[in-house]
Amino acid sequence: MLDVSIVNVALPSIERALDAGPTELQLIVAGYTLAFGLALVPAGRLGDAGGRRTLFIVGLVGFALTSLAAGLAPNDEWLAIARLLQGVSAGMLNPQVIGLIQQMFSGYERGKAFGMFGATIGVSTALGPLLGGLILQVAGEENGWRWIFGINVPIIAVVLPLAIRFLPVTVRRPGPRRLDPVGLVLIAVATVAVMLPFVTTSGQDDDPGRWWWLALGAVAVVAAVFWERRYQRTTGAPVLDPRVLSLTSFRNGTLLGITYFAGFTGIFLVATLYLQNDLHFTPLHAGLIGMPFAIASGVASWLAGRGVARWGRPLVVAGLVVVLVGLGGVILAIRATGDDSSAAGWGIALTMMITGIGSGTVISPNQTLTLARVPVELAGVAGSMLQLGQRVGSAMGIAVVLSTYYSLKAGGSTGAVAASTAMLITVALVAVSLVVAVVDLRSRHAHATPAR
Repeated sequence: MLDVSIVNVALPSIERALDAGPTELQLIVAGYTLAFGLALVPAGRLGDAGGRRTLFIVGLVGFALTSLAAGLAPNDEWLAIARLLQGVSAGMLNPQVIGLIQQMFSGYERGKAFGMFGATIGVSTALGPLLGGLILQVAGEENGWRWIFGINVPIIAVVLPLAIRFLPVTVRRPGPRRLDPVGLVLIAVATVAVMLPFVTTSGQDDDPGRWWWLALGAVAVVAAVFWERRYQRTTGAPVLDPRVLSLTSFRNGTLLGITYFAGFTGIFLVATLYLQNDLHFTPLHAGLIGMPFAIASGVASWLAGRGVARWGRPLVVAGLVVVLVGLGGVILAIRATGDDSSAAGWGIALTMMITGIGSGTVISPNQTLTLARVPVELAGVAGSMLQLGQRVGSAMGIAVVLSTYYSLKAGGSTGAVAASTAMLITVALVAVSLVVAVVDLRSRHAHATPAR
């Protein structure tokens, strides 16, 4: 998850060191996200077929090798390809985490495990810019960007033997294991077509023709639905299993995840752009301002994971309300302090801490409640669909936020006006999440606790 956000602060260094152009920089950032999303569902499906431990280990090894390749890249083309393969490796191992949590824990303990998982997501996303800035500060801008990728190798050297030692071997289900290749291809086409116009936006002089990809995505989605229904009738083993899609809790939770991550991811982008471009903070100082969010989010996720079995969806609703209050505070802090960098830094840090408390109370409980009634044998593909929705939401939110910020700046607005207005987009998206959460709360499945 760190690699989703840690690279952003290193882009100027990469541009200078490798003489990279806008297209190559776009691939380095967007290629990882796109490949990540593309690999999620096939990897979840393969994991459910009996290979969760194996795919997790293969994904770890692949991530280490591709991280090393990115760190040693002699040119921008090499780095872009390494980032694509790195995204595939991340997408391969990520669904196995959710599948293994569903497999190894139940009831109250499962909520606690997802609480730790939610804390990991929130903290790693928020710490990405800080760690990236710290590495550049210590290693220097000329070669520091290489260590941003290379640091993954020693980490995985520690994690890999632990995974081999402790992860359980998945018992393969009896009978033929059909993987529905046509369904997987249609889902892959839909994923690429929907995500591509969003992950390739820079916010400046983008080709409007890229939105035609959404039409292809819509066709692929319709084709996938028809195919999966037919495949269900003939074999009973589609990728989009009706047992998952028929669950109101899963549908609502996935929609909530899409809209929330669309707003959640944009928070850090707006703050980083404003602090570095307009207030001229260093990457390290800008990253430090995200620390209160990271700490508050981690603690709140851990506590929320322990309480989700008792409180259920009302916990998520309360968390979303707190997020909206925190975001309102961030906007007020930006508007009130304007070009006063010191006051703006403190104001954003303190109000982001409030946002972090709410965010930690949203991500892990929603994960637990969304997957609570999913059968264990389908946990990998269900978790990958949930995470794919989060990746699509993130891409959409970032595209809208970037376009808003840069268009206002191009029109002569101050940094404070551009950033606070862009932040209003995140408020609107989180508000949509709140509506979804309230609707789910009122549904007949809203008060169901995780299966024991």
